[in-house]
Amino acid sequence: MPKIEHVIPNKTLPVRADVVVIGAGIIGICTALELAERGLSVVVVEKGEVAAEQSSRNWGWCRQMGRDAREIPLVLESLKIWHGMNTRVNAETGFRQCGIAYLSETDSDMAAKEKWWREDAVPHGLKTRMITAAEVADFLPGSTRSWRGAMYTPDDCRAEPFIAVPAMARALQAKGGQVFTNCAARGIETSTGKVSAVVTENGVIKTDTVVLAGGYWSRKFLHNIGVSFPQLGVVNSVMRTAPLDTGVTTTFSGNKFAVRKRLDGGYSVAHNHYSVADIVPDSFRLLGQFLPIFKLDWRSIKLRLGERFVQEVQLKRRWALDEVTPFEKVRILDPKPVQWILDDVGAALRKDFPAFQNMQIAESWGGVIDATPDAVPVIDALQKQPGLFLASGFSGHGFGIGPGAAKLMAQIVTGEKPCVDLTPFKFSRFEDGSRPRPTTGL
Repeated sequence: MPKIEHVIPNKTLPVRADVVVIGAGIIGICTALELAERGLSVVVVEKGEVAAEQSSRNWGWCRQMGRDAREIPLVLESLKIWHGMNTRVNAETGFRQCGIAYLSETDSDMAAKEKWWREDAVPHGLKTRMITAAEVADFLPGSTRSWRGAMYTPDDCRAEPFIAVPAMARALQAKGGQVFTNCAARGIETSTGKVSAVVTENGVIKTDTVVLAGGYWSRKFLHNIGVSFPQLGVVNSVMRTAPLDTGVTTTFSGNKFAVRKRLDGGYSVAHNHYSVADIVPDSFRLLGQFLPIFKLDWRSIKLRLGERFVQEVQLKRRWALDEVTPFEKVRILDPKPVQWILDDVGAALRKDFPAFQNMQIAESWGGVIDATPDAVPVIDALQKQPGLFLASGFSGHGFGIGPGAAKLMAQIVTGEKPCVDLTPFKFSRFEDGSRPRPTTGL
């Protein structure tokens, strides 16, 4: 797993809090920060460490380009927040405006990107534009491949996951919020049908408001209280290089690679196409709901049956609040990177950009992306359980969209006017017969 900046946890679990947030990834930490800044007493409980799962393992892209149209207003809100994040948390998060380019090799590929630009970027007023092959060469010098052109967004950005979320967590603590690691939430207690407490492995916290931001683990937590949340995981593999002087500062994807310059002088590199979906028991339970997304991405999602299936079978689906839970059995979900995928992307990058020929791989890791059937998150109050709120299912978009999603979640909790339309993020879309579908995306 990537090395993450350590956050010193608080020591004594409080008896009561205005809000308890379950999960110390970017969504949970940012939501807690928003609430603490509103003067509420907030506690974050985390089964492992701050940002130890996908919040530190993602690509570090903060982008507008290529998003599902339903997410674009929230992305714009999030980028406004990201721009002030270093000042807000009084620390370095690695946030920089770098521009992102989506390279095209063929006319048909270029046409698909132009369609997204025309139908989604232009109506939302994005600065995205289509650029020529000559312009690509200016942004990304030294390529041996003849690119047809690209879609380019000059104000797209990047940040460093392994330092950003810990910095936010420390800022939360400085503003009175409390963070408890190695402290799994086992479940909730209710009184007259409403949330009255969170039961953790280390004690009970009285509260009438709980935000579940558990990433991949949200479905398991909700199943134990009788709420069915359609969510599956996909393993993405990433590697980072040692510092390397290539002259390339623009974040870009094309052919098989997705590449981002890092604050330490190296690059984060991932495959632009391939991820692995481990077949688990929930794969069969949710097949009908996820079939459309598998049909859409069947070339890029590689199915795998292996040890993860056995591990999932061994984890309880139901438990009492005085029992050891799956969250204590698996403190940190740490899948191995898929080496053939990294080898494939490394070979393609070295071939297309000779400046990367001598890159040295300093580290590689895998991470589990939690996805919904339409690849759009849920950010909503759960009607079946008053007092419980859900922010999960970010489908690989959580890091970039996180600050905006957290602001929206805090507004829902406090009853403020929401910064964007809530409709796309409602939990009810999975229960009202609408059968939401993913878009083609980019």
